Amino acid sequence: MKSIKKSAFIFLIFILSFSCGGGGDDTPTPEENKAPEKVATLTYPTNNLLCIDNTLDFQWGASTDPNGDEVSYTIEIAAKNDFSDAETHAATSTTKTITLEKGKAFYWRVQAKDSKGLTAEYSETYQFYTEGEGEVNHVPFAPELVTPANNSNTSEVSIDLKWNTSDVDDDALIYDVYFDTANPPVTKVGNDLSEKKMNVTLSPTTTYYWKVIVKDGNGGKSIGQVWSFQTN
Repeated sequence: MKSIKKSAFIFLIFILSFSCGGGGDDTPTPEENKAPEKVATLTYPTNNLLCIDNTLDFQWGASTDPNGDEVSYTIEIAAKNDFSDAETHAATSTTKTITLEKGKAFYWRVQAKDSKGLTAEYSETYQFYTEGEGEVNHVPFAPELVTPANNSNTSEVSIDLKWNTSDVDDDALIYDVYFDTANPPVTKVGNDLSEKKMNVTLSPTTTYYWKVIVKDGNGGKSIGQVWSFQTN
């Protein structure tokens, strides 16, 4: 009799262990959805290109998705290099035909998105120019920040402001620099500079704002966006 009760008790423990999860859960763990890879290459228009036609076949390298999801793309095209005025275009392949205004500088980048809505980082940014009617001079591209990094911090008592620019006409470029504690900066600290850098003296615990205006000597001018940094 004791043997029967003992067997029944062991059987009951065995049943309870499975009902409480003691036997393990064979349900497969759902695969984590991951964002697609960043678009690595912009094929056309190439960087700093002067486009004779204003209807362009934008082309870029394909993105891959770690989960094998279908990938689509968003193309952003802007007249400002911070993309604050960007227009967007959707594409399901790696090419898109877009007609743009003539005689303007543009900036473009691409973002990949999977079928579940996850997005990758934006590609790098390329700049190009659409030819105007009978135009002989093109305004320079807006300056690009080199150093110090935007919204960064520094403990230095002086620092070199550095930027980069380009011009499709290969004109010699000159620069005006505005540097201030006001936003936007209104104090001009550099006038008609030929170098793409300028040293400024700093005060501690201060936020500084600066921008660069680039001129080509033929009446063409581009105003850069406002950058900032803080001192410790």
